[in-house]
Amino acid sequence: MPTVYPIVPGHEIVGRVTKVGSAVTKYKPGDLVGVAVWLIPTTTARTARPIAKTCARIKCSPSILRTSIKPPRSPTGYSDSIVVDEHFVLRVPTNLNLAGVAPLLCAGITTYSPLHRWGVTKGKKVGIAGLGGLGHMGVKISHALGAHTVIFTTSSKKKEDALRLGADEVVISRNADEMKKHADSFDFILDTIAAAHDINAYLNLLAHDSTLVIVGAPEKPMSVSAFSLLMGRHNLAGSIIGGIAETQEMLDFCGKHNITADVEIIPIQKVNEAYERLVKSDVKYRFCIDMASIKSE
Repeated sequence: MPTVYPIVPGHEIVGRVTKVGSAVTKYKPGDLVGVAVWLIPTTTARTARPIAKTCARIKCSPSILRTSIKPPRSPTGYSDSIVVDEHFVLRVPTNLNLAGVAPLLCAGITTYSPLHRWGVTKGKKVGIAGLGGLGHMGVKISHALGAHTVIFTTSSKKKEDALRLGADEVVISRNADEMKKHADSFDFILDTIAAAHDINAYLNLLAHDSTLVIVGAPEKPMSVSAFSLLMGRHNLAGSIIGGIAETQEMLDFCGKHNITADVEIIPIQKVNEAYERLVKSDVKYRFCIDMASIKSE
């Protein structure tokens, strides 16, 4: 869908409630909260109640950098406040760093949802393909769920970081011998790779009746061999974000296990520089904008 202009971009928003409408029951001023990625704009009534009465005004803290925002994603993160219907507001665990929480509202739920949905638990062998913004969250959450977690990466330089994040093993996906060692052994694989790649190489690593879930969204269609699915009765699925209740569940889980995204905080004045670095994959693993810097503009 095309972006509708004018627009203030920015999603994955965290901050503190400053005011609430008269019908708000879940939150009060001072609460630390986040704003869901998907929401109905506050200009449209979600129920018969007057929308202003059900809204909370939130003072924005660091917000994850994004290059474009398309409805129905939540916009206006690149501002010092936002008004949101309480239905789309999420409670943030107070023990977590706010800058590291912001990416949980997209990258966190994007990886938590399929890991949870397909029953990743202790004793399972889980593969995470790709170590970027999504992949690094997948590793942390899979590890916290108790699974034996294996990272697939094309770069040997990422091995040390993968182990730091919680991976039990690191496989260089360009090395055919390393890949072959893991054939027919994975209970679940989460594919976070956004670039073109051979998905059949990962499907062939699945154990009987196991599933590979795509969350990375490559730009071009991928070729899937029928035999990669037929042999072993493998399953190929996709997943995107998650609902409000599941996102709150994810935040509570991250609070319990002290999980946040690895971020680099920047002032809003460095957005263009951050974008150039983003194109070069020069970030570990998300940029966050400190919205206090907007006042110096």
